[in-house]
Amino acid sequence: MSLIQALPAGPLDIVGDIHGEYAALCSLMAHLGYDQQGNHPDNRTLVFVGDFCDRGPDSPAVLALAQELVESGRAVAVLGNHEINLLRDDAKDGSGWFFDARVQQDHEKYAPYQRLEVATRARTQHFLSRLPIGLERADLRVVHAAWLPEQIEVARTLPLGSVRQHYDQWELAARREAAETELEQHMAAELERWEHGLENRHRQPPFLHAHAQFESNKQMMNPLKVLTSGVERQGTVPFYASGKWRFVERVRWWDEYEDPTPVVIGHYWRRLHQVDRSALGKGDPDLFDNTAPLAWHGRHRNVFCVDFSAGGRWTERKAGSVVGQHFKLAALRWPERIVQFDDGQQEMTQHAAPWTNEQH
Repeated sequence: MSLIQALPAGPLDIVGDIHGEYAALCSLMAHLGYDQQGNHPDNRTLVFVGDFCDRGPDSPAVLALAQELVESGRAVAVLGNHEINLLRDDAKDGSGWFFDARVQQDHEKYAPYQRLEVATRARTQHFLSRLPIGLERADLRVVHAAWLPEQIEVARTLPLGSVRQHYDQWELAARREAAETELEQHMAAELERWEHGLENRHRQPPFLHAHAQFESNKQMMNPLKVLTSGVERQGTVPFYASGKWRFVERVRWWDEYEDPTPVVIGHYWRRLHQVDRSALGKGDPDLFDNTAPLAWHGRHRNVFCVDFSAGGRWTERKAGSVVGQHFKLAALRWPERIVQFDDGQQEMTQHAAPWTNEQH
């Protein structure tokens, strides 16, 4: 069995990035017509686009429910970049619920949050290790961040359960290349000249060219990284995102997607309403600046991002404002092309390509 698996037949409800928002997930499932065991009276199936965890108040409960639904055959899921971090024991911003090393750093932003019991961690990682990277059938494709034919074909050749092994190999190859070309030395010299580190959002570093080159190389050399965190290129201005200063730019890969088969993704933090992205720690350019909140996008209008920024709810809690007012959990109902939000709101998607009417 490969890292690209088959989507179930029949109608689907494709759930965006949850990021530990367990109450929102339960509410969304109820509005979609599912019970807590994942059963639906119309035999619909839940599909999760990844990023179950981090930042929110109850990642353990979200993952426990997802594991129960997937292992019982009542849902399917793909890996997001946050799950890959867990598989690789790579502690990142917002993962203090799992990694002891992040508890102190994450407390100010994300507390209170439930932590996963130590005895359960290995079982959770084993469950995640068995998830695919992509799902497909004749009328639809699902992946966390990017569906690029070349990288997808590589993933097809890799067996289920091998994500960490191959991901680590590509990461090591990028490190080896950096060492052989002296790029590693240039990066070390840049950090010696900049003593404040890269996680201090109040201290903007100069543009670190060696870091930019390394980040871009590491991203694009790794097919699994491209599929789960997107296409990136060297930037020109440093920006703060996901807990550290970065020097690459995300690329709207969907503007070059030529296949007629529609793709549903998460990852990119689109929003139903305008918000201050800098308050979320998102200092990079907004890829949806010129895209309506409910519009299909891409060159052929057949890509849809279903991540409506539920991962930003921690800012509402911190501010004491209404939770879920601006940051929502959503599901795309297929083939209806309706977006269902966790607060009960339903909206029809917009500007879909003609294939939607022809096929459905």
